[in-house]
Amino acid sequence: AGMPLLFGLQQFAEGAVWLALERSPYAWLEPYGMYAFLLMARVVWPAYVPFAVLRMEREEGKRRQLKLLLGMGLSISLYYSWCLLFLNVAPNINGHHVQYLSDFPESLAVPVFFIYFIASILPFFISSMRSLRLAGTLMTLAAVVTGIFYFEYLTSVWCFFAAVVSVSLVSVTSRTRTR
Repeated sequence: AGMPLLFGLQQFAEGAVWLALERSPYAWLEPYGMYAFLLMARVVWPAYVPFAVLRMEREEGKRRQLKLLLGMGLSISLYYSWCLLFLNVAPNINGHHVQYLSDFPESLAVPVFFIYFIASILPFFISSMRSLRLAGTLMTLAAVVTGIFYFEYLTSVWCFFAAVVSVSLVSVTSRTRTR
């Protein structure tokens, strides 16, 4: 249920990036907004999603699978933490979207994204809570649409769609707690 709040904070951070890039009096916000947004998008989510679903799961076999996904998510979180600490990244407004340009290793982009996607989407389908599958389906659809139409802006646009989808998780988790 905390996902919509976290996504809201993340979208607020990207709003600061927009302000910084479009209006010079707010230029000082750029690094703060950019790093806050990218920490959420690339470091927090791949570990938080499997962790949150694991916390709700009661079936031991599914818990083992979720622990494996949590390990994958943590490895991606560590990778992106290293990249954000030691490599260059800069936001740019392009085509009415925020584009994050970086010198992260190109050769690792596809395998890292694949592991990120698996760690952050598969938990919704592994969970014994069937109501989470709708969120997983919507997140997958959002990723596919973003990848096809907004590939250059994948981080920004997919996170926006995921923020909208995350609102559905509030009703799922509140129904779970009342049982």
